[in-house]
Amino acid sequence: MSTSNVAAKPAVHPVDQYPGHAKALVLGFQHVLAAYAGAVAVPLFVGWALVDAGKMQPSDIPHLIAADLFVAGLATIVQSVGIWRFGVRLPLIQGCTFSAAIPMVTIGSQYGVPAIYGSVIASGIFMMLFAPLFASLLRFFPPLVTGTVLLIIGTTLMPVAADWVGGGADLKGTDAYGTPQNLAVAFGVLALIICIDRWGPPWLSRIAVLVGMLAGLVACIPLGMVDWSTTEDSPLFGLTTPFYFGLPEFIFAAIFAMCIVSLVTMVEATGDVLAIGEITGVEVDDRRIADTLRADGAATVVGGIFNTFQYTAFAQNIGVLSITGVRSRWVTAVAGGMLVILGLIPKTAALVAAIPAPVLGGAGIALFGMVAASGVRTLSKVKFTDTNVIVVGVPLALALLPAVAPDLFTQLPAWAQTFMASGICIGAVAAILLNLAFNTGSRAPHTAKPSAHDSFRGGINSEDHDHDGFGDVPGTGGNSSTGND
Repeated sequence: MSTSNVAAKPAVHPVDQYPGHAKALVLGFQHVLAAYAGAVAVPLFVGWALVDAGKMQPSDIPHLIAADLFVAGLATIVQSVGIWRFGVRLPLIQGCTFSAAIPMVTIGSQYGVPAIYGSVIASGIFMMLFAPLFASLLRFFPPLVTGTVLLIIGTTLMPVAADWVGGGADLKGTDAYGTPQNLAVAFGVLALIICIDRWGPPWLSRIAVLVGMLAGLVACIPLGMVDWSTTEDSPLFGLTTPFYFGLPEFIFAAIFAMCIVSLVTMVEATGDVLAIGEITGVEVDDRRIADTLRADGAATVVGGIFNTFQYTAFAQNIGVLSITGVRSRWVTAVAGGMLVILGLIPKTAALVAAIPAPVLGGAGIALFGMVAASGVRTLSKVKFTDTNVIVVGVPLALALLPAVAPDLFTQLPAWAQTFMASGICIGAVAAILLNLAFNTGSRAPHTAKPSAHDSFRGGINSEDHDHDGFGDVPGTGGNSSTGND
């Protein structure tokens, strides 16, 4: 048989190519750096909020950070490599989502820390079971809704950032709150982050928040603002302990609130995966979306067991994919292994936990502001008709009520307080219901079925040329778009 008759060996898709050990380590570490600030931000936020509420000790925060990194690493490996129907098998980094931060603080403050993990485990099971059906329900989450929810998340987190800038909520009412030194540190960190993002090289701008936090920590050492006691007492290596805070408690009101948040998280993950599919040249169909969400749910269940939180894809790492052009899922799998190793080094977590509150405040303004700006960016694709103004404005106003008047709902039953005290939960439900009331049925702008690409963060096919709030539907003439985030 001649060589011309021998079938050519099919080329390996760049997603499935292994770049070699050295490249995988370097590129994987870059992903870790890009994700690290966001990875530790949620446990820091929730941990210090629960310390202020008297439900946790400062010495517990390093455990939250270590557990978060450990589970994030495992979840990243599963998403990248894939196990049966768990994992999208694309270059994706997992981490805790800010969407669940305020609801978890509310649950912990009201029912205790074990109730947080009961609701996290239950919401993870809900995500796994609901994943196959979710793609058909994406029409309920057009850019009008997702943009509103993102804006709500960013704005409702700002009071916490303000307390950090002042020195921590526990210092309120004392002369130590809002001192010129605290303000100078916070705004100095914010200014450094902005400068790095504006004038730094692309690789450095991707880790601007992390660099700003580390620089702030170093600057605070000679000022006597850093407490090293927790760091000194932490071991160099240690295993993350399941049920560190006790067995989980399953309370219906808490579970309901977290399941509402899960819907938002699932939209977030869908949009990120669609964007990754666009960058890597891989078609993301309903099956891949379901596999992604199923793995997110499993990671969330494991997170509840190891005392961490809800998981989703990290959008900042999508930018790394775009800049480097490296599409291998094995690179992110290596990054996941690095996160696991970091999660087994409590000393590193304790170092992060020692970062003073004003430093966190400066970084928090940037982080939370970017979340809100993502919502504004998504809403920019929507024409603000009279009805769409209501769909955005009323949920935003409702969501801000717990922030501006924390005691407003204290006379309600405990189960109602859990839901009403979370601006994110109120706002998300209100946005979904008002969009259904104004943009469905006889009032629907068009009858074509919205695409799964109509999703989150300005992902592919999320342009809205007809300004209906639903985004454009592929295959409907001039309405189709393939714009990328």
